[in-house]
Amino acid sequence: MLRNGDDPDIPPVATGSHIDAIPYSGKYDGVVGVLGAIEAVNALRRSGFKPKRSLEVILFTSEEPTRFGISCLGSRLLAGSEPLADALKGSVDGQNVSFFYAARSAGYAHDQDNLSSVFLKKGSYSAFLELHIEQGPLLEEEGTSIGIVTAIAAPASIKVDFEGNGGHAGAVLMPYRNDAGLAAAELALAVEKHVLESGSIDTVGTVGILDLHPGAINSIPSKAHIEIDTRDIDEKRRNSVIEKIHHSAITIAKTRKVKLSEFRIVNQDPPALSDESIIKAMEDASEELNLTRKLMISRAYHDSLFMARVSPMGMIFIPCYKGYSHKPEEYASIENIADGVKVLALTMAKLSQK
Repeated sequence: MLRNGDDPDIPPVATGSHIDAIPYSGKYDGVVGVLGAIEAVNALRRSGFKPKRSLEVILFTSEEPTRFGISCLGSRLLAGSEPLADALKGSVDGQNVSFFYAARSAGYAHDQDNLSSVFLKKGSYSAFLELHIEQGPLLEEEGTSIGIVTAIAAPASIKVDFEGNGGHAGAVLMPYRNDAGLAAAELALAVEKHVLESGSIDTVGTVGILDLHPGAINSIPSKAHIEIDTRDIDEKRRNSVIEKIHHSAITIAKTRKVKLSEFRIVNQDPPALSDESIIKAMEDASEELNLTRKLMISRAYHDSLFMARVSPMGMIFIPCYKGYSHKPEEYASIENIADGVKVLALTMAKLSQK
């Protein structure tokens, strides 16, 4: 969606988010930022506002890493990720469906050898804004209407595989086992330990996937696959945690006499800072609308993390029920959504006149 400005030759102001979701999730994560963006641009049009810069709405694909294990596929590619473009040439999902087959089936990637055709040059937009539910409880608990994001935490994803010896759950005695499943379980606890020892509330780690082979109650796991998500607003501290997790994986494999067949960092992204001028525009818009606001960090990451590599970036948070997200109970009220859309529209109006 594009609303042409008086000077269509200068970089436009863009806004948007995603509509894909993880299994058993809610209806507001990403969707608020897409429908809200469309309404914000339409509201400006209905009001008779004439922007100097064009206004553009972007719908990102595959923000959630549920199918091919890579988050923010659309925005990463727009931001010009050559390694990702190369990696996708050989990527398959859990049913061995290739990325390019899936993409073409959805109407994308007609030329499978030229994903770089979607790369954006730095400065393609004068500003990028994203409206999003907070995915945390702070705004609701404090009764604050608007969160103005100052920085987005840096995520990293790790895939680990252990290989041991299978066997009968009753016949193989405990001293003679090389249990890959227990190695993975011990590493999961080590992730928690290293994160808690970082000394910062901003350091988090999650083991979201743990698969055992052959996956039978009466069979000792011969293989274990574990996937780890760790994040921090401090990149150096986050990387230190990753190093400790790697050291633990090596030690656990040696102690339990299993093979550490893979320890692979899938992505290790730097944090992103919101642009000061966009922060100021969002603060001014909130004040003019008589809405309470606070500056805050986003510990979840979003397409804005990668759009910051293309243009100055800013994010607007609105409260969500009990901070619930990535679950069916996720909810944001019409009133809160309307407040967010108003701030988005007014901020875009301000930025489009510069």
